[in-house]
Amino acid sequence: MTHTPAPTIPDFAYVRLPGVGGVELSAAVGGGGAPVVLLHGFPQTHLMWRHVARRLADDHLVVCPDLRGYGASDKPRATDDDVYAKRTMAADIVALMAELGHDHFALVGHDRGALVAFRAGLDHPETITHLGILDVVPTLDMWDVLHGVSAAVGFHLFLMAQPPGLPETMIVNSADAFFGSFLDTWAKDPGAIPAPVRAEYLRASAAAVDSIVADYRASAGVDVVQDQADSDAGSQFAMPVAVVQQDWGARLGYDAAAVWRAWAPRLDHHLTEAGHFMAEEAPDEITAVIRRLLAA
Repeated sequence: MTHTPAPTIPDFAYVRLPGVGGVELSAAVGGGGAPVVLLHGFPQTHLMWRHVARRLADDHLVVCPDLRGYGASDKPRATDDDVYAKRTMAADIVALMAELGHDHFALVGHDRGALVAFRAGLDHPETITHLGILDVVPTLDMWDVLHGVSAAVGFHLFLMAQPPGLPETMIVNSADAFFGSFLDTWAKDPGAIPAPVRAEYLRASAAAVDSIVADYRASAGVDVVQDQADSDAGSQFAMPVAVVQQDWGARLGYDAAAVWRAWAPRLDHHLTEAGHFMAEEAPDEITAVIRRLLAA
């Protein structure tokens, strides 16, 4: 049987670089200039940035890693809560960029990657110069707004928060259906994720069930504890912050801009008509928002 190579971002080089605790991360690197790191979401890999990355590479060094536990990056066993804490995953990205020779960089994340970016902005304010967030709310606020029947939109959050065993077994036994359901229902433009990329997302996710569940489980545990500590201390982002979201506030009954403004005094909040996979569905729009952020 002929093996079909995984899709890549054209004109980008692929490297493996150290994160923390002996973990190695796979990353696509392209362009030149002031560095920008783009972090992917669920159930995706760095490939979700293939359009935006090439646009930004015209005048920036663009780095697109696979997060620990995803894609071609290492998938350490979750021996304790900290292995997939967003604090640890954020430290991975800072270490990766230090290996490339950069101690200051802009950071943009989507979905799970946005929660890693959130933590990086709080833990490493001297390193993150600009912070971009695509289609999430902070972890504390996420759990607050998911109540009543509205919680149905986040059923996967509650499933993967369960103790080890049940969620992994359920997902492994229906991996394509489970991960494919999000690709099919969260996109407003089904053509934005072509068949080869969709197949790669499904392949990579099916190979990473344990680590993906551990990532989500951390967001119902250690991430809440660490974010609550920052909230109690009145911590805020020092750098300019751009947030792009679907109109979740109208759907779930909260003021999304106000939620983010509590964390980010220097906020550019932007609502999009694109679906959840907005970097693939509306790359020109997302690139424009990132460029506006970088000019702040």
